[in-house]
Amino acid sequence: MHIDILFETVKNQINHEQTSATLSVPDTWAQGRTLYGGISTSLIYTAMRQLVAAEKLPRALNTSFIGPIEPDKPFTINISLLREGKNTSQLQGQIIQQDKVCVVVLASFGIERQSKVHIESQTKHLMDVPKKASFTPMLPKVTPRFMRHIQLAEKLGGRPFTGSKISDIHGWMRLKQAPKELTVAHLIALIDVWPPTVLQILRWPAPASTMSWNLEFIHPQSEFKPEDWFAYQAATRHAANGYANTEANVWDNNGALIAISRQTVTVFD
Repeated sequence: MHIDILFETVKNQINHEQTSATLSVPDTWAQGRTLYGGISTSLIYTAMRQLVAAEKLPRALNTSFIGPIEPDKPFTINISLLREGKNTSQLQGQIIQQDKVCVVVLASFGIERQSKVHIESQTKHLMDVPKKASFTPMLPKVTPRFMRHIQLAEKLGGRPFTGSKISDIHGWMRLKQAPKELTVAHLIALIDVWPPTVLQILRWPAPASTMSWNLEFIHPQSEFKPEDWFAYQAATRHAANGYANTEANVWDNNGALIAISRQTVTVFD
């Protein structure tokens, strides 16, 4: 199922009188026994976006992955408007399946204001835009099923369980089937696609999952083309005792920093 169909399903159910949506997501968007975290978070964001004025731009998302979401089974997205201010809006979203909370997202939206403070990002990368994808092919029971929807082009590290001596990941990402219009919701679904940085250090398969994901958006953003590649560089800040803390930068096709991503990952090795 194309990602735009999922987004439209949510949009058609959410408005200021109706703040919940019910849907199911097919197994093609699964990761192990749960849905891919990027798709579940992007669906909650899509629901939130319907309740916030267009001039209020997404500033930060904080996601906690609490329990698995079974694919092909219905779940409900519930949105609560925590505070509606003149300049900012704060919302909470949950995915509930079979009376269990699976994902919780806190989001902050804010308008642009005139300010004497203006510091341009100096964070750059030196990676050339790829001409084609170059990541692990779809291997049964090895490659996560949701990867069929996304293309990756590796530049440094990335492939899990290869006994690598590095714990960084550099590369590019884009949707395999370009949407009609590429939005922040599509970006959210993309940014979470890379495997945890530390898995490449291991020499054999081991379970791992993201506990929490903090995503900060940098504006203004240029208009994205549906077929654009986005650059990604992630570093492991610390890893010990079964947990890893990672931080990543995301750039658009023109080299502008558009997002900062941080994760706390559990590893059961």
